[in-house]
Amino acid sequence: MDKYVVKLYTRAYRDLDDIYTYIAEALLEPDTALKMVDELEEAIFSLEQLPERGAIRRVGAYAGGNYRQLFVKNYCIIYRLMKKNKEVHILTVRYTPSNF
Repeated sequence: MDKYVVKLYTRAYRDLDDIYTYIAEALLEPDTALKMVDELEEAIFSLEQLPERGAIRRVGAYAGGNYRQLFVKNYCIIYRLMKKNKEVHILTVRYTPSNF
């Protein structure tokens, strides 16, 4: 099985930082924040081995554009699989109850 390269867009990095900041500072749970971001990063980089495991996004933002989604607890990782280049582009990580 070919290994893919995972690339995070600037927005995805910012999303992960915002998730950490919100949980650590607004909810006063820094340990939980660290665990959540670790879980998200683990899921993101697991796409190196299984890039097609996320479902094709059919509703909301990024629907109909060959984007995929991977759910981790209350978060959704939106990415695009670039088979030709063997790359996975992580666009954003969003809280699932939000409207996007």
